[in-house]
Amino acid sequence: MLAGRLGTYSDLPNVVVLALPRGGVPVAAQVADRLNLPLDVFVVRKLGLPGHAELAMGAIASGGVRVLNSEVLHALRVPPDVIEQVAENEGRELERREMEYREGRPPPDVQGRTVILVDDGIATGSSMAAAIAALRKLEAGRIIVATPTIASSTFNELARAADDIVAVIVAEDFFGVGQWYDDFGQTTDEEVRELLHVAHATHATP
Repeated sequence: MLAGRLGTYSDLPNVVVLALPRGGVPVAAQVADRLNLPLDVFVVRKLGLPGHAELAMGAIASGGVRVLNSEVLHALRVPPDVIEQVAENEGRELERREMEYREGRPPPDVQGRTVILVDDGIATGSSMAAAIAALRKLEAGRIIVATPTIASSTFNELARAADDIVAVIVAEDFFGVGQWYDDFGQTTDEEVRELLHVAHATHATP
């Protein structure tokens, strides 16, 4: 259904589909295959509050971009050294994933290109906001956020940051991405590598 709503981008020469790993990769692979577009990953790591990792203080993304959730940081009075320690740890994981997923391939060149940025679902939007900011820094032409499901408040926020946003389900009552899936098992690094390998066998490296 998501691919169907993105049909106007099918077969266009200056468009690339970028997935937020890991969960966004299986969705993005289906979209890229349906639209006959190249696929790659754009790595973003959430900065979780120590002891409450699901609560996002912000996120970091490829290109050295950091987006912080000022409301969370102010309300919980998170010290700067805690933010820096979490960012350092997540930065190492971000670099590891980029190296492992691409298997020596260079990052995609997004300058002047239309980027369809895909995740499996969007709750707070901190990871997606970081990805958008990083792609702006990399001078992407247009940024299209695409996801099967998203919280309505986050939809409105990201609509202001991206050039367009496409979603199948925009929900007022959004308790988590997993509520919209029959099977929300974790996507593994191996699955990400395999999906990217298949995609790169079909398309030249973006």
